[in-house]
Amino acid sequence: MLTAHLPSGYILAQVPRRTFPGLLPVALIGAVFPDLDMIWFYFVDDRAFHHHRYWVHVPAFWAGVALVTLPLIGFFARRWLNAALVFFAAIFMHLVLDSIGGGIMWLAPLDDRLMSLTVVPATQDHWVLSFLLHWTFLLELAIWGLALTLWLRRGRVENRASGGGIWEKMKKGRI
Repeated sequence: MLTAHLPSGYILAQVPRRTFPGLLPVALIGAVFPDLDMIWFYFVDDRAFHHHRYWVHVPAFWAGVALVTLPLIGFFARRWLNAALVFFAAIFMHLVLDSIGGGIMWLAPLDDRLMSLTVVPATQDHWVLSFLLHWTFLLELAIWGLALTLWLRRGRVENRASGGGIWEKMKKGRI
């Protein structure tokens, strides 16, 4: 995925929003967190190998971190448990989305092959164009569309609860 990680985090945060408000920042950070390896990829490693081979893109690493930290958070800082669960859910959602066309080492450390639903062939001069013109980009657009729909719907619900936004008040002559 090229652009859909952030809106996927927004979508994830909408699921527990009514029960556990305030989880949006955690979901957004977790949804893009594995791609922080791009800093190392471009500025230190000089693109030596695919950034999905770094530890932040290895599901076994995150499963291990979650298995250690979630019980500790549950025992010592229970009020942060929901945020930690959403953070790890967002990270795993990132890995699933990267598995569509980018490949993730799902069987690491037993197997270091990148596994993906499909391979995006290099059909264009630049790799970004190859991704933009591949059918998998339609999934990214669908994720953006769903996130935008949820955002617009959320605004309407909040406006209705507060008596309408500024545009509704202007239409009714209250401003």
